[in-house]
Amino acid sequence: MNKFILGIVSILFALTAWAAEPVNVNSASAQEIAENLKGVGLSKANAIVAYREENGSFDHADELINVKGIGLRTVDQNRGMILLEGGEASGAD
Repeated sequence: MNKFILGIVSILFALTAWAAEPVNVNSASAQEIAENLKGVGLSKANAIVAYREENGSFDHADELINVKGIGLRTVDQNRGMILLEGGEASGAD
């Protein structure tokens, strides 16, 4: 029985991890950002949206470090998932 439950939990976890997709931080809602970026919960995602509304679009993923609570480590963990205007994931320059 324990192996069965563990198997179900493992499958659900795998599906959740698989469901994440790149997100455009210049147009996505806070909910979309929180669901798709590692280490970014709804509070940090709301801060990203608020910063974007006050300062305009992000030109580079590294600009996210200007948002309170977002550090370079978070940006680096999500670099391949952060989209900007063109729909391409932000890679390392």
